[in-house]
Amino acid sequence: MESAVGIGILGAGVVGGSLVRRLTEDNDAIRAKTGLDLRIVRAAVRDLSKERDFSVPDGVLTDDPMAVIEDENVKLVVEVMGGLDPAGDLILAALEASKPVITANKELIAARGAELIAVADRNGVPFLFEAAVGGGIPIIRPLSETLAGEQIDTVMGIVNGTTNFILTRMAEDNQDFEQALKEAQQLGYAEADPTADVSGADAAAKAAILSSLAFGVWVGFESVFHEGIENLTLVDLKNAADLGYVVKLVAVAEKTPRGICTRVHPLMLPKEHPLAGIRGSTNAIFIKGPTIDELLFAGPGAGGAPTATAVLGDVIDAAREILAGAEVSPAIRFGSGEILDFAEIDTEWYLRIEVDDRPGVLAAIAHEFGANDVSIKSVWQDGEHGEATLLLITHRAAEWKQRAAVAAVGGLTSVRRVSTVMRVDSGTAGR
Repeated sequence: MESAVGIGILGAGVVGGSLVRRLTEDNDAIRAKTGLDLRIVRAAVRDLSKERDFSVPDGVLTDDPMAVIEDENVKLVVEVMGGLDPAGDLILAALEASKPVITANKELIAARGAELIAVADRNGVPFLFEAAVGGGIPIIRPLSETLAGEQIDTVMGIVNGTTNFILTRMAEDNQDFEQALKEAQQLGYAEADPTADVSGADAAAKAAILSSLAFGVWVGFESVFHEGIENLTLVDLKNAADLGYVVKLVAVAEKTPRGICTRVHPLMLPKEHPLAGIRGSTNAIFIKGPTIDELLFAGPGAGGAPTATAVLGDVIDAAREILAGAEVSPAIRFGSGEILDFAEIDTEWYLRIEVDDRPGVLAAIAHEFGANDVSIKSVWQDGEHGEATLLLITHRAAEWKQRAAVAAVGGLTSVRRVSTVMRVDSGTAGR
């Protein structure tokens, strides 16, 4: 038997507009497959006079978001307006009104997810956010439900399509960072202000969500170390390739005996690593556990259509719950656990150092590393006309020791500059 469910939408931009089109243009197909008649009752927009590439009946659009939540015919609310405010308080109001909420807002989930999940739990309604990480890749539900009984060790992911596109262009087409970024913006992969993407902040919000779900301990955005790709050069990517590595901006979440560590930074991955072959704007998430061994989820991670697909899946799930008429017990629960600072994790580093080309320089650098309890695994040198470039890869040591050693090396009179530092994946979890 077909059943109608009234939907309210907060925001009708790229993702919201795509969702409206899916719900209107594909309504018959959705109804045939699910038995659900999903009807857009109200949709909040910032500017009612703006021309849009979708059509809805008169009276559906409003510039008052609370009108969406308070409409008695709206049975579930979709938030795709983005940002922390007013999105957070609007979602809170909807949940307190016992209306299920679906969101794609990774920034908000990373900041207030634990609070909102608890409110949804108290009111017995779904709070779903499959689209917050990985766009069209189904990853939230597998982590929170399918793999709920698995003792996951590590989650690694390429979770920002903009940076992956840029690094792919740099590595494969010899474009410098600015050229690759400009192309990403022209193709719609990067915003006019790409700071959140290239700085690693966007990926850090997603990493916080993945880590929280994987380990059942809330990891806030503020606990995630993040470093971007702005300072990487073609030289570094070429050096990495010559050494058998591919450079990616990777989100890493590990469960160690001392606690959970979550971070985002450029990482030199061995060419045989499952994430090394992920190209362009594609996203991928790699999961390791003692029972499942290894899983890889990959697909389109950005854009209106893939994200709207994930949102629509959550809408269908929530609509079914509404029609079932039973209170929902949210699948996501958080317990206690230690959060480990990234500085305490063992890492390996790649360094490109510009030095004076004269005797004793390498010995002085090696001395500073040794004084900070860091040993050098490999070293290469290339130089002429009084200046040389040293390429070093260190053995594993605590991150804070690596940083201290590099700071000491940078203070040597024979060192002109430490041009690049980058972590190297050694294939084992940090301990």
